[in-house]
Amino acid sequence: MNFDDTPQEAAFRAEAKAWIAANAPKQYEEELRKSSLGRTQIKGANILEAAKAWQKKKADAGWACLHWPKDYGGRGASPIERVIWQQEEGAFGKLSAMFIIGHGMCGPTMMAFAGEEQKRKYLPPLASGENIWCQLFSEPAGGSDVAGLRTRAEKKGDDWIINGQKIWTSGAHYSDYGILLTRTDPNVPKHKGLTMFFLDMKSPGVEVRPIKQASGQSDFNEVYFTDVRIPDAQRLGEVNDGWNVSLTTLMNERMSIGAGVATGFPELFEFCSNLMLEDGLAIDDRGVRSKLANWAVRASGLKYTSMRAISALSKGERPGPENSIGKLVAGSMIQDVATYALDLQGAAGVLSGPEDAEAAGKFQAMLLRAPGTRVEGGTDEIMRNIIAERVLGLPGDIRVDKDVPFNKIPTKGR
Repeated sequence: MNFDDTPQEAAFRAEAKAWIAANAPKQYEEELRKSSLGRTQIKGANILEAAKAWQKKKADAGWACLHWPKDYGGRGASPIERVIWQQEEGAFGKLSAMFIIGHGMCGPTMMAFAGEEQKRKYLPPLASGENIWCQLFSEPAGGSDVAGLRTRAEKKGDDWIINGQKIWTSGAHYSDYGILLTRTDPNVPKHKGLTMFFLDMKSPGVEVRPIKQASGQSDFNEVYFTDVRIPDAQRLGEVNDGWNVSLTTLMNERMSIGAGVATGFPELFEFCSNLMLEDGLAIDDRGVRSKLANWAVRASGLKYTSMRAISALSKGERPGPENSIGKLVAGSMIQDVATYALDLQGAAGVLSGPEDAEAAGKFQAMLLRAPGTRVEGGTDEIMRNIIAERVLGLPGDIRVDKDVPFNKIPTKGR
């Protein structure tokens, strides 16, 4: 693949760079550059309000959701132009973190399965950041096993009545809408009795409870549904075909997460370049350099694996299982990087406050957030199965419940 800009791409890059230089919220730039996974904050400002303002400004100028069709709030740009924009947006792109689920997962699912009138109504406000969307899949009894969910949807007239619980829902506490996977037929094998909907998160009967994390933040939520009424018009795909609909969401999820997961390597390299050990700078230590070299190779591999996915998209291909590689490697890498950084800090590594800790506590925040990264969007085990079966063509994992009706699958309570 040739990574040099074509004349058209160079012109696009120049236009994007000029617009960002003239319009980006530069008052937040320094803090955004210093922020890391697990700790993105802006002193004296509400980060959600700042993110919405930046997204709206981009949308008004035609720079939001670049790859989306213009009718749905996008620019109709190519996948390569989208990458160029992300490169030029730099640190300001961190303000888009709360939109990644809506733009990267819910939006593509709505485009594929919603009616035309619905797409024109809901997608432009999603692209502009006026509305935030979440994804309601995981449940207490079925986390990585999405098809094991128990939230029920029962037809009543022209509506569906929803009862059940979701968990680990990112951003539900500030979301306006969500896509919801439910069980509509428990008498068939678990993958065949699912149906997908979208709903207003302010609907009567929806209760959101933020989960307090070890870091002190609350990125994830429990969501309870008690007799929530959803019109049949908000069903995505056919009844009991929700698994096929969810595959569109999941493939885009793994692409969004796999391509966007931080590795911690740039931060570690900078840290080692300035950290003084007993015998000199950490970057000059042979052991430290060996570790950095290993992670540099992995980071480079992730970059070019992502480029392969972008190349496939540019040819009109659907996001494939190869995107699981990025999430699997980056998720474990950032945990290892953060652990090593704390080892280098010695006893000072126990401090976590941004005012007291080395490197403003960014590696402590990374370490506390890393387990969530390895779970969200599919655990490491799920990613390995996907890579083994769908990329390498190895025999499938043994699934004893594959053809068993869902209501016949034994549970601990039986």
